[in-house]
Parts: sequence; C-alpha cells; structure tokens
Amino acid sequence: MNETPPLTRWEILTAAPHRPLFLAGATQLVLVILIWSMELLGRLQPDLHLPLAVSATAAHGFLMLYGIFPFFILGFLFTVYPRWMGGKPLARRDYSTVFVLLAGGMLLIDAGLFVATAMVAAGLVLVLAGWGCALWNLYRVYARAPKRTEHETLLNFALAAAWFGVAAFLAAILGADAFWFRFAREAGLWLFLVPVVFLVAHRMVPFFSQSGLINYIMVRPAWGPSVMVVCVVAHMGFELAGLNSWRFLADLPLAVAALHHTWVWQFRRTFHARLVAMLHIAFLWLCIGMTLFTLQSLGLLLLGKDLVGRAALHALGIGFFTGMIVAMASRVTLGHSGRQLQADTLTWGVLIGVNISAVLRIAGEFLPPVGALLNLAAAVVWLVSLGAWVARYAPIYVRPRPDGVPG
Repeated sequence: MNETPPLTRWEILTAAPHRPLFLAGATQLVLVILIWSMELLGRLQPDLHLPLAVSATAAHGFLMLYGIFPFFILGFLFTVYPRWMGGKPLARRDYSTVFVLLAGGMLLIDAGLFVATAMVAAGLVLVLAGWGCALWNLYRVYARAPKRTEHETLLNFALAAAWFGVAAFLAAILGADAFWFRFAREAGLWLFLVPVVFLVAHRMVPFFSQSGLINYIMVRPAWGPSVMVVCVVAHMGFELAGLNSWRFLADLPLAVAALHHTWVWQFRRTFHARLVAMLHIAFLWLCIGMTLFTLQSLGLLLLGKDLVGRAALHALGIGFFTGMIVAMASRVTLGHSGRQLQADTLTWGVLIGVNISAVLRIAGEFLPPVGALLNLAAAVVWLVSLGAWVARYAPIYVRPRPDGVPG
C-alpha cells in the first residue's frame, strides 16, 4: 500500500491564500517599524544615523501605506471574494504568484533603502506586477460570480487606486515632480486604505458580532459605504488643492458616520467576547481619527493654526488600520487553522499594545519637548507588541492544520 508523501513546506505555506500573504505581512510588521526606529534613533543620536537612498519621511509613508497592510488585505480578499459572491476559489498558482512578486518586491525595497534608489525602483516594479496579478485575479472572480454587492464593486476601485499610488511613488523615485510623492500618500490613505478597511469592517464586524454575542441584532447601515466614498474623495480633493481649512466638510460627516456605526454595532456589549471587542475597538479609532482631522481643519480655518499635526494620521494608521489588521488576521488565522475562536491573553495584550503605541505617537504631537522620545517609545511598543504577535501567529502559516483538514 502506497503512503501519501508528506507535504513540503511550500505546499503547507500555499495551502490557502491567506497563509503566504499573512506571513509576508507579519514579517513587514516588524521590518518596517524596525527601519523607522533606526531612523528615529539616528535623529536623537546623530552618530547612529544611517543615510537612506530615499527620503526617510517619504519611505516611511510609502511603507506604512503600501508595505504592510496590502498583504493582509489581499490574503483576506483572496479567501472571501469567492465566498461572498458564490464564485470559484482562486487556484494555488494565482495567489502564489502574487505572493512571490509582492514579497520579493517589498524585500528589494526594504534592502534598497540602504543601498541604492535603483534597487528601490526595481522593487516597486515587482510590486506593481504583483498588484496587477492580484487585481486580475479578483476582477476575474468578480466578473464570473453569480452575485455581487456594492462592497465588492467599491473594493475593486479602491484596490485599483493602490496600483496607481505605487506607480506614482515609482514616478517620483525616478525623478518626476515631487507632487507624485503627495499623490501616492493621499491615494494610499484616502482612496485605498480607508475605503478598504471601512468596507471590510462594514461587511464583517456585524457578521462576526452576531456569531460571537448572544441576542445580537445585525445592523449594517446601507448608506455607510456611499457616505464614506464621498467623504474620502472630497478629503483628497481638498488636500491636493491646498484647501485644508475646508476639509472639515468631508471629515466631520465621516466622523459622525463612524460614530453612528460604532453605536448601532453595540460597542458597549462586546467586551466579554475579546475577539469581537478587538474589531470594535479598532473601528472606534476611525471616529477618533476623523474627529482629529476635523479639529485640524477647523483650527486652520478659524485660527490659522494646525492644532493637531500628524496626530490624526497616526490615529488612523496605528489605531484603525493596524488594530483592525491584528483583530481580523487573528480571527482568520485561528478560524482557518482549526483553532478555537478566542483571543488569548497574548492576543488581547497585543491589541492593547497597539493602542498604547497610538496614544504615545499622538501624544508626541502635543508635547513637543518630549515629542521625539514619545515617537521612539511608540515605535518600541509597536515592535514589542507586534513582535510577540508575529512570534505567536507566524509559525501557524508554515504548519499543517492540527485537525488534518486541508487549507
């Protein structure tokens, strides 16, 4: 009798779409902030400063927008797109190709920052190729699916915006006008990440809450996605036009809409189910971030002063995006590996660490005398917290499911 040969590491890693992409994202969670921590330390101790081939601020903005979260977003969407729309699952070769191109590109970029601009540009070309493959695969599922909703339609546009954002950054690296650095930043934030994370939350937070809470009535405000789209497009328009003092016209409605969603999703009921509470806590940061953006705009309009600095940006980047990624990726990893859907003490502690990191980074904007130290402290808390999360969850992606089920 012939025995089935054991699976190779590659076969285990690529057994499901989320595995390789989540592993790459987990690696970037540590590498990106490690690079930034070195830059922050160099600013405090010039003898330790390491010159980069690209502006440190531009590189940090790009890596935070395009170098971490896309791996988790694509790993999740490759899994759920066919399920949401009743379509055919992606073939292993399709998502494996995306993984190789994106991960290879990002490693080239990470290394190229310390070597040469040409290496960064080569990495960006690979990332664009990977994004192109990802878009093709998702659009193909969408086009052939028997049912579709506005979630998938809007997600398609947001994912396409990310490709253009990366292309704009490449153009700037190759010597195009500095405007393209700004465009890459604003497109990555307002046309890509805010819409994608909002849309996924709009679809999944009520669903997961219903499965984790007793007598929970699922509410999914139908107007939410439309309001979000109008607000983010308007915000980006005001930003690029230099009309920051009028951004509150876009930011305040989104802050109110986010607060309404938090209320009807019953944030107050979630804390006895930690894995559900993690999602709600992360979403609350959208309310905080958009409120800070509103205050920033009104301060410019009424006082001629920026009262907020980069606080609003980091409320979104650390609190909303990173918190939601940790919450969602933890749930997906546990559920798709046959483990119990419960956040253990370490997982819960990681989310607390992310929130502490966000608070420290925001505090740094309001306490200039110690701002640099607080920024470095925020990065260290990020590294410790998310380093622990990576140490716990990354090995799961390279091991077979303990229950023997494929995937």
